Amino acid sequence: MTTGRPIRVGLIGSGFMGRSHAIAIRTAAAVFGLERPLALELLADVDAASASRAGLALGITRTTGDWHALIADPAVDLVDITTPNTLHEPMASAAIRAGKPVYCEKPLAPDSATAFRLAEAAEAAAVPTFVGFNYLKNPLTRLAREIVESGEIGEVWGFRGIHAEDYMTDPAAPWTWRLDPAGGAGAVADLGSHIISLARFVVGDIEAISADLSTKIGERATADGTRRPVQVDDEARALVRFANGATGTLEACWVATGRKMYLAFELTGSKGSICLDMQRMNELKLFIRGGKAGREGYVEIPAGPAHPDYAPFCPAPGHQLGFNEIKAIEVKAIAEALDGGPVFAPDFREAAMVQATVDAILLSARERRWVEVGELVPQTG
Repeated sequence: MTTGRPIRVGLIGSGFMGRSHAIAIRTAAAVFGLERPLALELLADVDAASASRAGLALGITRTTGDWHALIADPAVDLVDITTPNTLHEPMASAAIRAGKPVYCEKPLAPDSATAFRLAEAAEAAAVPTFVGFNYLKNPLTRLAREIVESGEIGEVWGFRGIHAEDYMTDPAAPWTWRLDPAGGAGAVADLGSHIISLARFVVGDIEAISADLSTKIGERATADGTRRPVQVDDEARALVRFANGATGTLEACWVATGRKMYLAFELTGSKGSICLDMQRMNELKLFIRGGKAGREGYVEIPAGPAHPDYAPFCPAPGHQLGFNEIKAIEVKAIAEALDGGPVFAPDFREAAMVQATVDAILLSARERRWVEVGELVPQTG
């Protein structure tokens, strides 16, 4: 890449996450004063007409109905994948073969074996990779990790994490790509990958899992009017043991009636505890043991300019960042990494470890036993 010009992005997909990426790319360029921001160069969608319509809506002049052409285009520096899960692997593989950095939404692949193959291919080709676990970029998520690492809440004892939504609750809702077993697991991959990534970020490696899965709606109507059995999970629950000795629970559910975006964790330690709910992502609750009798309780810490990446958006505390702002923070970190700055995380290797944890949950539920996550990690050397 030539120093002094923007990093040109080829965006594949214009749905919910494609739109979010487009907003974040423009926001990061406007907010952070980057030497070399990301810039939208080319959009690919399912066909030329769809791509043209989406390009008009997103303000992307160049469009194509062929994602292969996007990857091959010499004007594209970074390939950005926001498609359904089944397409992540062929698109990412093609980008790696072309020697182009890859920014991919989670989950990286339908299974951990595929995810590790992608990570190994990228590492062998020295291609930078970036995965969209955007809640890790919330300034208060990073504050939670800082509190843990500093020892402020003592030895970490327990983690309770949940990601619950209700977008699959209606039995009349039709079959979608999210239910295709070729794309991997159900709620445990789509939502559970977020809470797994948060658990790994604030506590550390997950060592072993005992899990249970269930499917609440057994079949769905397809586009042609027939009915198709659902072969993926609607909800998942797991007991977990961390490598550092902490224990806890993970829960993922997309039929949680009434819940819209309940992604939250509580972390308890020998000296205190932390609570963070992404529905109120600008408020971290911190408890430190040892206060005056009758005065003990959680203190609410509002997000503010003292926390990383908040100040460029607003100079005043408590004025709220949202989903698109933390996505812009993610984009800013990618731009800095590609311009020689700090290494970005999570990359494909970390995303593969998240997927190995998902696969351990599936294996545990299927075989009714505790599963070591290491069973799903390829042995090298």
